Amino acid sequence: MWYQTKATEILGIQYPILQGPFGGNLSSVQLVSTVSNAGGLGGYGAYTLSPQEIIEVDRRIKAATNKPYNINLWVSDTDAVDGTISDEQFSRSQQLFKPYFDELGIELPEKPAPFKTRFENQVEVILHQRPPVFSFMFGTPSADILEQSKKLGIVTIGAATTLDEAIALEAAGVDMIIASGFEAGGHRPSFLAPAESSTVGTFVLLQLIKEKVKTPVIAAGGIANGKGVAAALALGADAAQIGTAFLATDESNATAVHKQMLFSDAAKYTTLSRAFTGRLGRGITSRIAKDLVHQEKDFLPFPLQTQFMAHIRKAAIEQEKWDMILFWGGQIAPVLKHKKAAELMHALIEETTAYFENLKA
Repeated sequence: MWYQTKATEILGIQYPILQGPFGGNLSSVQLVSTVSNAGGLGGYGAYTLSPQEIIEVDRRIKAATNKPYNINLWVSDTDAVDGTISDEQFSRSQQLFKPYFDELGIELPEKPAPFKTRFENQVEVILHQRPPVFSFMFGTPSADILEQSKKLGIVTIGAATTLDEAIALEAAGVDMIIASGFEAGGHRPSFLAPAESSTVGTFVLLQLIKEKVKTPVIAAGGIANGKGVAAALALGADAAQIGTAFLATDESNATAVHKQMLFSDAAKYTTLSRAFTGRLGRGITSRIAKDLVHQEKDFLPFPLQTQFMAHIRKAAIEQEKWDMILFWGGQIAPVLKHKKAAELMHALIEETTAYFENLKA
């Protein structure tokens, strides 16, 4: 059967379908458990959570499902040297974004406090809680972390946006590799070269990796239905990871407006931009992203830019100025059909099964 792959064997799941783990408070225990209980692998993006919050989320997931699930962290969670920026750099960013603060009638914020990396403390919790799967982006954890994960029976999954990154992840000894195509919504998890130069499409990247890497590969980006899953499997993927389609379901923690936008005409137009977080990510095209093309040198480094832009986001939501907000989403959004996660899972399984059965007919 099409669903018996290396991925289902390694992950202990029925179907090789993974729900993308959303950061920034967009994940939910309900979505994770719905996908896992339906035979896929639910995923929770935890990079913004404190260690105690991760413990709480993990407990709630374990209470909601007895099936495998995934918790995701970011290996590199800051681009700011020593976690801070100079007054001069902050002043340039203030001037660049001042027109938007003025339009919203809000004061320019003070310089963000220095950011301290949380990854090591978060990983301690992962090793303590022992989720069935630990996935990560923006780099490779230390050999010690990967070795401890292996001893504890935690499956490790790393994300690659280029062949070089996949080769590096395999050399590090991860259990599975996500081939993250540039069609995908959310941040580009590049870590060996700038994200702007690491924009390979999912199905090209998948084939490149399969040529050079023996580690099982998960295709991610531009997949939202059974035909997309079938295409990924036909090109050698051991599983497909689906983000935007699950983000748009009622069970995700995205706002109602975010979900409406993913089902609207606006979703036909997406942009890769650093304007909202300081790292390159894909979302529905916004006025700010269009206005500030080629102004990246005056953005703050991640995550200080996120903290800075949170003031604009809050005021824009209150004033319903949707074109000033980044709504994460991938290029595949215009084909979305399902608003319930269980219905989406059922359709993915049915459509993929029908496709492979038709091949036999």
